[in-house]
Amino acid sequence: MLETLYLIAIIVEAMSGAIAAGKKQMDPFGILIIGTATAFGGGTLRDVVLDNHPLVWVEHPEYLLITTFAIVVTIFIRPLVRYLTEAFLVLDAIGLITFSIIGAQKTLELGHGYLVASIMAVFTGAFGGVLRDILCNQVPLVFRKELYGSISFLSAWLFFGLCMTSLSMHACILITLIAGFVIRMLAITMNLNLPTFNFDNKN
Repeated sequence: MLETLYLIAIIVEAMSGAIAAGKKQMDPFGILIIGTATAFGGGTLRDVVLDNHPLVWVEHPEYLLITTFAIVVTIFIRPLVRYLTEAFLVLDAIGLITFSIIGAQKTLELGHGYLVASIMAVFTGAFGGVLRDILCNQVPLVFRKELYGSISFLSAWLFFGLCMTSLSMHACILITLIAGFVIRMLAITMNLNLPTFNFDNKN
């Protein structure tokens, strides 16, 4: 199940990166680079920090072909993209939680503790979007909009707690996915944010 969700996640993230690059009027090569960086940026950062090799896209170059195809499709269906916004939000939420679970699980398998694993969950889940926004010269969405990175962090700890019970791994993954997805959808629909601060305010 996690493998299928991972493929959906990298496709959606690649397409979101392509859309962001297209809005900045980049050429096809720029769109390809940003789409790919969005899809694999989080996992790459995690593996580099943890010194885990080979990187997932190096070990599985077929994933690069899949994301490249998704990016090319995005370029060709660009007139329809504005009608797919809600669908992308739903799929992005699934991708966020999927990446978070994979990041947490892989970190634990490498012998690290829960705290490091929860941080790596956030890196895996959110950093692709951070990289996309930085390359597109924008303040990263994760730092300025509805709950995002914090949901990744909480999902990781929920996953850890469930794994300590008698539930099967399949059930732990499914429950975490549903809970994280529901929280993300609530954050979007209700515009839930962490407190923000203005350091220029003299009061």
